[in-house]
Amino acid sequence: MGKWTRRAFISAGVIAGGGLIVGVAIRPGQRAAELSKHVAGDGETLLHTWLKLDTNNVVTAIIPHAEMGQGVGTALAQMLADELDADWDLVKFEEAPALGGFANYPMGEAILLAGAEFPDFVLPTVEGALIRTAQALDLQITGGSLSVRTTGAYGMRVAGAAVKEMLKAAAAAAWQVPVDQVLAKDSQLFHEASGRIQPYSFFAEAAGEMMPPVSPILKSVDQFKIMGRHVERHDLPSKVDGTALFALDVRLPNMLYATVNRAPTFGGGIASVDETRTRAVDGVVDVVKLPSVEVSSMFGGFTYAESVAVVAKGYWSAKQGMDALSIEWRNTANDGVSSDTIFAQFDQDISSAFEREADVVRGDVAAAMVNADKVIEADYRVPFLAHTCMEPLNATAMVTNGHCEVWVGCQSPLSFRRSVADALGFDIENVTLHNCFMGGGFGRKSRPDYAIQAAQLAASLGRPVQLIWTREEDVRQDFYRPAVQSRFRAALASNGDITAWENTYVDKHEPYEAPLIPYSIGAQDIGHVRSPTHIPFGAWRSVSHSQQGFFTESFLDEVAVAAGQDPYQYRVERLQHLPRELAVLKKAAKEAQWHIPLAAGRGRGISLQSSFGSVVAEVVEVTVNNGNLSVDRVVAVIDAGFAISPDGMRAQIESGIIYGLSAAIHGEITIRNGAVVQSNFHDYPSVRMSEAPLIETHIINSGEPMGGAGEPGTPPIASALTNAIYNATGERIRQLPIKNAGFNV
Repeated sequence: MGKWTRRAFISAGVIAGGGLIVGVAIRPGQRAAELSKHVAGDGETLLHTWLKLDTNNVVTAIIPHAEMGQGVGTALAQMLADELDADWDLVKFEEAPALGGFANYPMGEAILLAGAEFPDFVLPTVEGALIRTAQALDLQITGGSLSVRTTGAYGMRVAGAAVKEMLKAAAAAAWQVPVDQVLAKDSQLFHEASGRIQPYSFFAEAAGEMMPPVSPILKSVDQFKIMGRHVERHDLPSKVDGTALFALDVRLPNMLYATVNRAPTFGGGIASVDETRTRAVDGVVDVVKLPSVEVSSMFGGFTYAESVAVVAKGYWSAKQGMDALSIEWRNTANDGVSSDTIFAQFDQDISSAFEREADVVRGDVAAAMVNADKVIEADYRVPFLAHTCMEPLNATAMVTNGHCEVWVGCQSPLSFRRSVADALGFDIENVTLHNCFMGGGFGRKSRPDYAIQAAQLAASLGRPVQLIWTREEDVRQDFYRPAVQSRFRAALASNGDITAWENTYVDKHEPYEAPLIPYSIGAQDIGHVRSPTHIPFGAWRSVSHSQQGFFTESFLDEVAVAAGQDPYQYRVERLQHLPRELAVLKKAAKEAQWHIPLAAGRGRGISLQSSFGSVVAEVVEVTVNNGNLSVDRVVAVIDAGFAISPDGMRAQIESGIIYGLSAAIHGEITIRNGAVVQSNFHDYPSVRMSEAPLIETHIINSGEPMGGAGEPGTPPIASALTNAIYNATGERIRQLPIKNAGFNV
């Protein structure tokens, strides 16, 4: 019997509501029979919630995550297939349907019960409680770099190993041999003594009658055959040949097209609409006012303001009709708000420190400041940022006979389904949601407003409607990465040692640890003040780490320079207690040839950030010539514990770097008269191929618990870049974007 820890007991009790004691009632049993009808076709047997097997011996991994370009389907299928000892050429994946039965309970297990241990007889009860919890939370989210380290580690690997044990048991029973004499390899079962061999599919029916073991034996790293090596991604061929289904590809009989416009000042509404010129546009069918909708989800409550839609026989007609529409918006209390007033508010709130809340208090900061040889002070700030996924927001909906069907690309299918049902006043069973491939998500597609609008229009028109947001609407009606101001003070001793670190910033957001620093500094006081704005908040790639990583690693560079020491070596000396972070930092410096001087006008900067279970260090090389800035090279090192898909991890780090560079160099959402100024890529640009640097990514497999890859590449890049600019020019950039500092990129 395994160890039953106090933490495990308490956690299980909280989740199960006492079910640990009377837990037989919530044991899940073999759920394949009830779920099979939703995912198994002719010749297919669902052996586990996350695995089915067909008569051709093809294994399909059922993935409770959205594929938005990150390669999650392939990586999770690798984890399942390796534990199953499957032939990779006979493995594919499909996304789990948006149904409660496929709520992502392995993610809940990883988040709520990480590290807990239970005796085997209790495990079915715990799993049952987790399933119910996941269903209650509509847990089917893709984000936070959680897929591999939660669903993969706690779901896919377990499913693969469990089904392998079931198949071996079925073969042993059929062959009347001990189960330990049955070998599994490359999707086949062997009994060496008798020479018998059969494909997995031969025993699928018998295995399907069995209860999946909840604690099967998992492989050690040295036994991996598919995990940790490059395999071809399963989603790419269809994206190359055009057969992949994105929501924009959906075509339904008698379908109309629509685009929308919402009040430019958040929280505003419609005063009046003059439809005369719009209805004269060829192809326009109707102009529809959509009511405000209040949404409550795991992301918190929010009210989507009323909007106006133009519906037409084609998208271009809808777009022309919208351009011709004359809308008068209601005045709001926020009509006088601007970026300048917001940052003035931040400055005032930090200065007053009213109701300041502490993140970390350690040692006597005040005494260290008084006794310091030198005190360094600086303010940093970053603007609001939009997501600007390459695929514009879109959804297709059809409402017939009290039932709504939605085709959409989203990051949270179950919560989208519920939000649509609530908005229409339908029971959730009367909404079917088909999730499609996405052209990027980055957190924006976790908000269901565009799916709700499509459903409202389909209900109003009585015909299928494909809603496509303009890029202007996408930029001006986003849920934004918040603008933040952060104030620092550091105390230096005469020998350059940093004796105290003080930091106050506005508005606490997740993850909690983002503003914390890894360096050994005896006295620390890190805290925040509230300074709310009317700008809608949204999760943006790497969330609070993207701002805080820029702040803390830039200011540490300032401190190192003020101490007269090398910024890399200054970090090394203060990371001796963290060997994992130290190894990543040293590897980055080595690969970037940190100690080899660069020519005049060139510079290097370094940055380190631990986020989402991974440690990343990045070194940037730049050239500055007569105000012209070139980002030449980025060396990145990541320790994510173990890279399931090394090529996919490199791609994600590259993606995170480019996304972060776009924000650092160009990204700025400004507010005027309470509304967003920017509208499209001409005034909210991204890094183009001609600007992109050479990126070198190095992976360390340390054996630590697995971390993420999609998010951790972004936080270090802005500070590494601005530190490099300082190294080249002596000019310290404390406010992003860099374009506002006078550099031509």
